[in-house]
Amino acid sequence: MFRGLSVYTGNAHPRFAADICRQLEIPLGQADVFKFANDEIFVKINENAREHDVFVVQSLCGPSVSDAIMELLIMLDAFKRASAGRITAVMPQFAYGRSDKKDQPRVPITARLLADIIGVAGADRFLTMDMHQMQIQGFFSIPGDELSARTLLVEYFRPIVAKDPDDTFLVVPDLGYANAGRKIAEALEIPLIFMQKTHRDNSGKSEIVGVIGEIDRHRAIVIDDEIDRGTTVLNTVGILQERGVHEIYAGCTHATLSGDAAERLCESGIRELVTTDTVPLRPSALRQEKIRVLTVAPLFAEAIKRIHDGESVGALFNPPSVQLPLQVS
Repeated sequence: MFRGLSVYTGNAHPRFAADICRQLEIPLGQADVFKFANDEIFVKINENAREHDVFVVQSLCGPSVSDAIMELLIMLDAFKRASAGRITAVMPQFAYGRSDKKDQPRVPITARLLADIIGVAGADRFLTMDMHQMQIQGFFSIPGDELSARTLLVEYFRPIVAKDPDDTFLVVPDLGYANAGRKIAEALEIPLIFMQKTHRDNSGKSEIVGVIGEIDRHRAIVIDDEIDRGTTVLNTVGILQERGVHEIYAGCTHATLSGDAAERLCESGIRELVTTDTVPLRPSALRQEKIRVLTVAPLFAEAIKRIHDGESVGALFNPPSVQLPLQVS
C-alpha cells in the first residue's frame, strides 16, 4: 500500500519530532524549512518521498502560531506535490480550539476554518491530542485520531492521591473539560468539583462565578486541557485556599504559559504543575522547579506505528493493553 514510514517536522517543536523518531528507531526526515528576508516561508524536501507514508509533526503553538500553521500547510503541499502515498498532519496541539463556536455576533469559527485548510493543503489524515472540545474532530473532512494524556496524568497523580484518598478531590475549572475531568476523577476514585467561569471580554481573562460541589477536603488536583495566561487556574487556586484547601496540585496537557503565567502559578502556593511536552516550554517555565513534564512522544510514536501498520489506535485508550513508560523531567 505505502512504502516507507517517514517523519518530518517544521520549526515549532523539532525536539518532540526527534523524540518520536527515537522511539520508532528511524531517522528524522530531511527538509529545509526557513524564511526569506521578506518573511515568506520556504520548504524543500531533501529526499525522495514518492509513495511514502509521511507524518508531518508540527505543534501549532507559539512563539508564532501563524508561522507554525503556515509551515505545516506549506509542508503538506510540498509532500502532495512530491507524490507522497499518504500524508498525516500530526499536531500535538491544535490551534484555535477555543474558537469552536459562534458565541458572539459576527465572529468566525476559526477551528473549523483551520480544519478545512489542513485538508485542502494535502493532509489525508490528522493526529492530535486533547483538543479543547471533542466535537472539533467533526470539523475535519478527513479521518483522524485524537489521543489523550489522561492516562499519564492519572498514573502520575495516583501515588499523591494514595497518601490520603479520603482527603483529596479533583477540580475542573472549566465546564468544557467536564467529561474528561469526570473520567480522571473516576480513575482516581475521588470526588469531582466544577468551577463555572465566564469571560467578560475577549482579552483572555476569566473569572469564577460559581462552584458546583462541596469543598470539604484539604488536598486538591486542578485539571484542564490547556493553561495559557493561567488566570482560570489562579482564580481556582485562590477560591480553594480561601476555603481551607492547603495542598494544591495543577495539571494540564498543553502548557502554553503565556507571559509570566509560569512564575505566577508557581508562586501561587501550588505544590506542582504537571504537564506534557506537546508544546515546548518557554525559558521562564523551564526555570521553575515546581513544573513537571511528562513526555507523550512514546504515545504518539505508538499511534504513528499503528496507523502505518493498519492497526487499531483505539487500543491506546485501554491502559492494560498497551503499557507506555511514564517519563518525567
